[in-house]
Amino acid sequence: MLERTLYMSIPTFKLSRRGFMAAGMAGTALVTLAQHPFGHAAVPDLADYVPVFFSANEWTFINAATSRLIPSDGEGPGALEARVPVFIDLQLAGDFGAAADWYMNAPHNPSANPLMGFQSPLPPADIYRQGILYFDDWCKETHGSAFESLDAATQDLALVALEKGDVGLPDNLRDFFALLLQNTKEGYFSDPRYGGNHGMAAWVYIGFPGARASFLEWNDPAMDNVIYPLGPVSISGERA
Repeated sequence: MLERTLYMSIPTFKLSRRGFMAAGMAGTALVTLAQHPFGHAAVPDLADYVPVFFSANEWTFINAATSRLIPSDGEGPGALEARVPVFIDLQLAGDFGAAADWYMNAPHNPSANPLMGFQSPLPPADIYRQGILYFDDWCKETHGSAFESLDAATQDLALVALEKGDVGLPDNLRDFFALLLQNTKEGYFSDPRYGGNHGMAAWVYIGFPGARASFLEWNDPAMDNVIYPLGPVSISGERA
């Protein structure tokens, strides 16, 4: 049987920051990341960032949607503080967006059980582009305005409807919400060289040490109940 990229089952969308962190760390494998040079360029503020993939309207949507998936009013940084939209923009502009290393030849059966794996003939970049347009039209028809113009509570209701399949997306776009949520988690927890997790804010929040080279001094039963005192380090050597 020919293999396709498999996506994990996405739990029902909730606004609990703590629950999101647990689900993200337990279930997110950063397998979709494009390859970049060892170092990374400084990422400007969101207000100054010029998207390389998203159009102006799409950029507005992705900022609004990710900010509801990881709100800024919780205990830790939100998606916008971590610059998750930048991560998603860069990934869709690269090999991930084009599904460059996925098996994408026919036949496809978009109506097949999701457990059968990715079935859309569309690469992620096209799923995002068409999915945003379709979802925004649904929001206008159902709630009277595009997604980014809705109040936070209505945005949450719209995202729940999108996750549950109540928006009426075509079968070949059914993975839109799953991709959006998965990529939001990845952008939040990834190494900063990919554009997200700005300043390693998410790692600092959860106490993740990052890419430190050695933990031998902590490999001692006597250290089991000792809180790790050092901040995270990125792959490029940046320290938080």
